Amino acid sequence: MPKNKNILKIGQLAKIAGVLPSTIHFYTQEGLLKPVGRSRGGYRYYDRDQSLKTVERIFNLQNKKRLTIQEIKKIL
Repeated sequence: MPKNKNILKIGQLAKIAGVLPSTIHFYTQEGLLKPVGRSRGGYRYYDRDQSLKTVERIFNLQNKKRLTIQEIKKIL
């Protein structure tokens, strides 16, 4: 799956989004961010464009609007 340049692993997505990989893990565990697939080794793959938009939106809702994760879940 990673042959497509629009598909990223967690570390790649975190670097581009300017957050820690643990943030991506947390958003995924909370159901805010959805991987598009997994590798045979269990690595999660994310769509670059959609995931970056989602991470940016979550970040803005958390830090600028001061919403909780539960409130953000309802919005997303």
